[in-house]
Amino acid sequence: MTVVSAIWPGAAYPLGAAYDGAGTNFSLFSEVAEKVELCLIGKDGREERINLDEVDGYVWHAYLPTISPGQRYGFRVYGPWAPRDGHRCDPSKLLLDPYGKSFHGDFDFTQALYSYDLTAKDLASGGTPPRVDSLGHTMTSVVINPYFNWGSDRAPATPYHETVIYEAHVKGMTQTHPGVPAEQRGTYAGLCHPVIIEHLKSLNVTAIELMPVHQFMHDHRLLDLGLRNYWGYNTFGFFAPHHQYAANQTAGGAVAEFKNMVRSFHAAGIEVILDVVYNHTAEGNHLGPTINFRGIDNAGYYRLLDGDLRLYKDFTGTGNSLNVRHPHSLQLIMDSLRYWVMDMHVDGFRFDLASTLAREFYDVDRLSAFFDLVQQDPVISQVKLIAEPWDIGEGGYQVGNFPGLWTEWNGQYRDTVRDYWRGEPATLNEFASRLTGSSDLYEATGRRPSASINFVTAHDGFTLADLVSYNEKHNEANGEHNRDGESHNRSWNCGVEGPTDDPAILELRGRQMRNMLATMMVSQGTPMISHGDEIGRTQGGNNNVYCQDSEIAWMDWSLCETNADLMTFARTVTTLRKNHPVFRRRRFFDGKLIRSGDEEIRDIAWLTSAGKPMTPADWNAGFKCVAVFLNGEAIPAPDARGERVVDDTFLLCFNAHSKPVEFTAAEGDYAAQWSAEVDSAVPTGTSVLVVKAGDVFTVQGRSLLVLRKTA
Repeated sequence: MTVVSAIWPGAAYPLGAAYDGAGTNFSLFSEVAEKVELCLIGKDGREERINLDEVDGYVWHAYLPTISPGQRYGFRVYGPWAPRDGHRCDPSKLLLDPYGKSFHGDFDFTQALYSYDLTAKDLASGGTPPRVDSLGHTMTSVVINPYFNWGSDRAPATPYHETVIYEAHVKGMTQTHPGVPAEQRGTYAGLCHPVIIEHLKSLNVTAIELMPVHQFMHDHRLLDLGLRNYWGYNTFGFFAPHHQYAANQTAGGAVAEFKNMVRSFHAAGIEVILDVVYNHTAEGNHLGPTINFRGIDNAGYYRLLDGDLRLYKDFTGTGNSLNVRHPHSLQLIMDSLRYWVMDMHVDGFRFDLASTLAREFYDVDRLSAFFDLVQQDPVISQVKLIAEPWDIGEGGYQVGNFPGLWTEWNGQYRDTVRDYWRGEPATLNEFASRLTGSSDLYEATGRRPSASINFVTAHDGFTLADLVSYNEKHNEANGEHNRDGESHNRSWNCGVEGPTDDPAILELRGRQMRNMLATMMVSQGTPMISHGDEIGRTQGGNNNVYCQDSEIAWMDWSLCETNADLMTFARTVTTLRKNHPVFRRRRFFDGKLIRSGDEEIRDIAWLTSAGKPMTPADWNAGFKCVAVFLNGEAIPAPDARGERVVDDTFLLCFNAHSKPVEFTAAEGDYAAQWSAEVDSAVPTGTSVLVVKAGDVFTVQGRSLLVLRKTA
């Protein structure tokens, strides 16, 4: 049992537990508290309670000179139990540190975690809660050693226009990889294993975007069903790497292992971006457990329902929303972001349901306090900031409306590319906008094409292979009678629902996957690949594997051999993008004549299959095919050293018709000799086609042909 021999006043900042080499400072914010106890948990599971008598600005604190890394702890907060007034203090609950850097143990979801009678389903709107002690039934916070030898670690700082993002799940990416040692599979150590890094490098990936790694909780409902919260969008520890992803299960071991992972990725020139969930917490609605925020300062940390403060506003579909109007909630978010950049060396963040963070009162507000703080912060303003620009509340769809520093998951890009390649009518105009960087969405706010994160698939929804294999979702394994998940997927099964042996359908599905991979790589903007799409990963038609910690969701690495041609194709198109700046311009096209030497040339031109400039009538005729002239000698933005950027010139031939279409190589201003670089009608993308001005050539049905000017 820990015995504290000295208690010093300590400091109100930093919040949480801060070890300085000699002892540990503890501090906790609670405006509603009347008394706070720091509880030190011994190896025998018993606690030693210490009153935090020092209070500055509602921050309760003390310094303990004998406490070192590995010490488990929690807090007990005494104050009003008055749900009708928004307060839910319950000192029978051992509360986790909101600033905890590491956690130990697990939750058992017995009565001890709840401040109302589970049997009676009492909402605890009045009276006294059951007062069952949660010690031994909940996780505990752990003091960490903050010191780590980063060596010569440097952030790659890859410019957005050179970035290729790969969205991945720590466990799912490595759980079945035969080249990763068994004890490292599903862990941070496994993710940075050389075989994984080599795979990413072969795809020219410059940034890995990790699905949630902040400490999260597995939902009680899912555990009862024999499932788990696989995705991890259920955070309660915004400073701690999820402990179950660590091969090193010693107290605080996940922190050092995560740092080593980041250092390894940086050494390979790969940035690390975290998918972060600051819009809600794991405590859920009024029927959820009391594990930290609810018992510390319920009204401070959560948005409560106007007119009934017992209940929570829910813009996320998870039961609660973090109160970003409160200065200490905002401080929590900003402190967390800075910690992950400065202490953990990550390179950026993707904000889940980011519109929720912009809701000052009810409406989404581009001038909200959160955006102001990010804009002014000298650390956070300099890393990659990616918004998922929607939530489930009214007015929550905000694609194109985030401030200048931000990039966005471009949902319109995803929808348009899916519709175009499955042959939906009247999509060509929209397709042209998305292909050229979505200037209609981003140029008005002073942003560049790279503000558009271009993706066709992501963790949420069908994989690329399932997108071309299923018309309907098949989520029966989730235990919700197939009611969960998106029902309108803009998918097309190519003629048969699910698995088939029909060679014609399999060939078409392969072509469609290649079309969408290639389209992303020749589009202006920042491409994002969803993990496994490069090898045809399938989830069996399940488009919502949030609860499937199983082979349904994990990467099947045997597909590297089964679908070797697809992998080769993915490498080909990512290499094409890497080698040619005309596909990753820093500025939008303007289509105007630009003088180059003795000639006036355009940076882009849109041509019919007959090689003639597109007319307004052509755009409105419902065409499904178009040729795009990209002039490599008309790139206005200089490189990093101020020198002119000159590239090859390309002709992109898109044919979304089901039948082959004859194209004519343009004459006049666009006359040239062209050589095929990529042909999506070929499994590996390789073609020996050479055409000259005036030549007629065939682009196969539902395929993309990339031609490079050679003379």
